Amino acid sequence: MHLAELNISNWKIDPASKGAAGFVNNVGRINALAARSPGFIWRKADEERDANGNNALGGPKTIMTLSVWENAQDLEQFVWNTVHKKIYQNKALWFDQLESHHLVMWWVEEGVEPSIAEAKDRLDHLNSHGDSDHAFGWSHLPHVKLWQQQRCA
Repeated sequence: MHLAELNISNWKIDPASKGAAGFVNNVGRINALAARSPGFIWRKADEERDANGNNALGGPKTIMTLSVWENAQDLEQFVWNTVHKKIYQNKALWFDQLESHHLVMWWVEEGVEPSIAEAKDRLDHLNSHGDSDHAFGWSHLPHVKLWQQQRCA
């Protein structure tokens, strides 16, 4: 089994503003780093938007990452032991704090590229029912601990 993850954020500032440059100017670099990281398998590009700028999860202020990794340890290493962590630490500069979960993970069969609709259903399930084998956060993975040591407030 492989690990799928969906991570969403909502801009609190204009993504075209100077204040957003610290994030916007690093998206390509972080995505390229992920693609070169051990265990990375696949990522759905967030660039797919309709004529109004909406992606499948929300309006023009919503951004997302949907990816698949070989295992939780590889995703954990990318998130917490690369330059990705520095970007994550600054997320409050650019993004609203969501009242619901912004990250959901679940297991997929090898070769599966989950759809955005499935990812949204998993996120909704996590928000409604909490951690389960169907949809979970870091705390549901007892063998990974970096998130506890290095997460940001």
